Amino acid sequence: MDNVVKKVGFVGTGIMGAPIAGHILDAGYEVAVYNRTASKCAPLVERGARLATTPAEAAEGADLVLTMVGYPSDVEDVYLGENGILAAARKGAYLVDLTTSSPTLARELHDAAEVEDKHAFDCPVTGGEAGAVAGTLTLILGADEAYAAPVLPVLETFSSKVCYFGRAGAGQTAKLCNQISLASCMVGMADALTFAEVCGLDKGQMLEMVGSGMGSSRALTDLGPRAAAGDWAPGFLVEHLRKDLGLALAEADDQELTLPGAETAYTLYDLLCQVGGSRLGTQAIELLYSEEEEGAAAGLDWSVLDHLEEEDEHECHCGHDHDHGEGCCHHHHEG
Repeated sequence: MDNVVKKVGFVGTGIMGAPIAGHILDAGYEVAVYNRTASKCAPLVERGARLATTPAEAAEGADLVLTMVGYPSDVEDVYLGENGILAAARKGAYLVDLTTSSPTLARELHDAAEVEDKHAFDCPVTGGEAGAVAGTLTLILGADEAYAAPVLPVLETFSSKVCYFGRAGAGQTAKLCNQISLASCMVGMADALTFAEVCGLDKGQMLEMVGSGMGSSRALTDLGPRAAAGDWAPGFLVEHLRKDLGLALAEADDQELTLPGAETAYTLYDLLCQVGGSRLGTQAIELLYSEEEEGAAAGLDWSVLDHLEEEDEHECHCGHDHDHGEGCCHHHHEG
């Protein structure tokens, strides 16, 4: 393959994928786009992208195919399923997965591609919707610099930092490290906001103070003000952080490692998904501390847990120990 990429296939034009594909278009590349919901491709098509009807069609003739989908099962489907990318891509093409997915799957895709004289590597990103829109994402590559060099100019159209982790799957492992740290920061942010409110502090003033000290985190400075204002719109979906934490905990289990912070965060985000918050932004973890009325206004339905209790009165999905008569989590949110 030439070191010059001209044609790009892009699969997955959701919250993150659409702005990423837009930056590639703006840089002058020919881009074919595919999404299961074709209407999500419409703004990109209006800007000059070609609409593909399958992942395979997006990959045909492309020098580089990028994917940004939801779950490892989606990654497996778009690469290996019927009308999949791996079979359709030309020899010498690069196949780069931007999804946060399974390290094991990333290694399998890399190996399967090399057998067919194609080049696949994992490249999850961090920076959220804001970073995707601004083109300032951090790229986390499961490859070394030499392997990724032919496609680096395209990757640089939507990123401001590139981290090389040298081998297939290692990018996914490194991204899971990011999610493990982020999740504990999100719990800390929600704890601090609730503590401030109950103790009568101005939440904005508290966030400004903590944000300037050692207690700060990007979660607190970027998402804390949105949570304090009751803005639950997604920059990154609750269900996707739950997915990422599940992947991290599965990998940790394989290593016989316990991650108490990640386990706590997973329990809380799983609970939030169960009660209807899966499509909210990750800052919506704050709703687990709120009055039931506020949660209901955001679309949460705590009665779901009542039904689960009826199915098994001894099993609660909130992660608390109820041996001493503690009810299920939602009783904490009732006035």
